[in-house]
Amino acid sequence: MKRLFFAALALAAVLPVAAQETYEVAEVSTQDLNGTARYVGMGGAMEALGADLSTISTNPAGIGLFRRSHISASMGVVSQSGVDSWGPANKTNVSFDQAGFVLTTRLSRSSFLNLGFNYHKSRNFNQILSVTDRLDGASQSKLTLDKFAAGVVKSSDDLTYNQADVLYHEGLYDTNLILSDGSFNTDAYRFSGDNYSFNRGNKGYISEYDLNISGNINDRVYLGMTVGIHDVHYRGYNTYFENVKSNPLDLQTAELEDSRDIDGTGYEIKIGTIVRPIESSPFRFGLYINSPIFYDLRTVNRTGLRLNNQYYADNNPRHDELKYEFRTPWKFGVSLGHTIGTNLALGVTYEYSDYGATDARIKRGESYDRYYDVYYSNTERDKEMNDHIKKTLKGVSTLKLGAEFKPIPIMAIRLGYNYVSPMYKQDAYRGVEVWSLGNYYSSETDYVNWKATHRITAGVGFTFDKFKVDMAYQYQTKKGQFLPFAGSDDDNLPFDQEVKNNRHQVLFTLGYTF
Repeated sequence: MKRLFFAALALAAVLPVAAQETYEVAEVSTQDLNGTARYVGMGGAMEALGADLSTISTNPAGIGLFRRSHISASMGVVSQSGVDSWGPANKTNVSFDQAGFVLTTRLSRSSFLNLGFNYHKSRNFNQILSVTDRLDGASQSKLTLDKFAAGVVKSSDDLTYNQADVLYHEGLYDTNLILSDGSFNTDAYRFSGDNYSFNRGNKGYISEYDLNISGNINDRVYLGMTVGIHDVHYRGYNTYFENVKSNPLDLQTAELEDSRDIDGTGYEIKIGTIVRPIESSPFRFGLYINSPIFYDLRTVNRTGLRLNNQYYADNNPRHDELKYEFRTPWKFGVSLGHTIGTNLALGVTYEYSDYGATDARIKRGESYDRYYDVYYSNTERDKEMNDHIKKTLKGVSTLKLGAEFKPIPIMAIRLGYNYVSPMYKQDAYRGVEVWSLGNYYSSETDYVNWKATHRITAGVGFTFDKFKVDMAYQYQTKKGQFLPFAGSDDDNLPFDQEVKNNRHQVLFTLGYTF
């Protein structure tokens, strides 16, 4: 984890437009387990069982199992444990999580054509992270100094010269670490950190709007297609505060603060099938493919540095609004489902997506088609950042298990479990030496390599004639390794600190069948 990143420097021509950085792309790419209370209560393992609105966003064929039209809406409360509310983020939040409907049309005695629409919150960004630790001489300010000393940064035009470097460069200039000819004094005193504290508060969400067409053939083969639209709203704020050891220039404290907003949209296409291979058996299996999500995003940030009581921010030239694109990887899923009488339903789902294949794009600008009155984005792959993504992220496997038991016809009890394998490779680090616009506009030095995610769910549901009332509880836990900055030299290696993100969710759904 204490990575030395100055082993090599990628060289490329300076590019005039925007892209994005690996860890920020990964933050937007991941999704939560969310939807109807029945779907969450069964751990989401319904991609072969179907007949639930939440399957519209995974296996579209699940909507084809509806025999009657249905409408539902869900909301609940999400709370992060083991933390206190900080900055713009609250540890407990009310959340509107799902609303949708399906309209069924009978084509023959055993075949239907269904149309569906569903909204659900696919990603909840609300998270608080607080870390304190000793530094034993390492320092965030040394990171900038070492980049100059190693030739990773030679001028302000280099794509390795990020926003934190801009501010430390300016601040260190004020402390006479720049020579009279304007060059960086690589022999100057290296400020040593004593300890640090880091706080981050995120909030926001990704909304997903799904349109579906599905149906079945003789109640044996079910087919479906969904077009998904994603709406991104991310708000983040963090501060890094460092106490500096005694030094001749009397630098005592350094504080880097950063805020970032990310907004935009994405779209994807999903196809799936469910097959009941034995006519006399309710056993069925499902297969589905989700295309990459094509994201077109806009980001605005504000970064400032305080050395002692002197504040540096106004001269940072990169507070502008930036637009960029990236594409998530393909997702593949297989699911099994079986019912025993009318009392028991069992489901299992496996999904795989290779996040190392995430495609960061360089946005060259827009062109205008006068005939169609449409603007088109001109993009190309960000080769250097994509190489870093491939070295940092890996394939993720998701296993979902779920069961539903009805002790009486009007009541259902549900249990579920999820395992999501780690997205980050063991030796992953923030690539502050990567020659990319994603790095050039980056404003943070910290990173967390999150490990596996575990989700335990439970739920209960009641049916009253045409009305259904469901409740679910979800506990999600994951651990990660936090570093305030990447190690840049033998004497500038920060300690990695274990952090946790434990979250509770209570969810309610009201449904009506007609």
